Amino acid sequence: MTDSKPSRGRSQLLIIAAVFLGPLLVAAWLYFKGDMVQPQSRTNHGALLEPIVNLDDALPASSIRDLHAEQWLLLFEEQGECAAPCRDGLFTTRQLRLMLGKEMDRVGRIFLHGETAPDTVFLADEHEGLIALEDKALSDLLNEKKPAALKTGGYYLIDPYGNLVMYFPPDLAPREIISDLKRLLKLSRIG
Repeated sequence: MTDSKPSRGRSQLLIIAAVFLGPLLVAAWLYFKGDMVQPQSRTNHGALLEPIVNLDDALPASSIRDLHAEQWLLLFEEQGECAAPCRDGLFTTRQLRLMLGKEMDRVGRIFLHGETAPDTVFLADEHEGLIALEDKALSDLLNEKKPAALKTGGYYLIDPYGNLVMYFPPDLAPREIISDLKRLLKLSRIG
């Protein structure tokens, strides 16, 4: 009978050690093996633009340089005439900014248009604070950096350092865009 007590104590010690060391060993194995477990889903709805492009470095003569200091920029691009789809896109940028609530001052809005000048009366009446900008070099860079499989136009997010961060297709639901914006602003200490 005296032999069973030490073996029972040893088995309890081994069980306790396995409970604590088992997960650590499994995690180390997964970490160093690496290719076994990869997450298949993502939480962002927009497309992350990689590699990151700094607009100040890529376009030193662009007027976008002076606009991004101290805040994030939500840029809407429409190269043609600003008809109904364009006006809907501008409305979406305004509503997205308002949906940010107390964080809305951290985000500015830019309308990047083509050679056709937008209706300045419409912009002044409906989109106070929106900055209209014509910049062919910026438009070319944006279209080059967005994923080729996605539609032209749409929304781009630029951080306060001038880095092109995300692209949102024009047909993406506003609730999905705002989800990404809120997450980024919550995690970011800049802007």
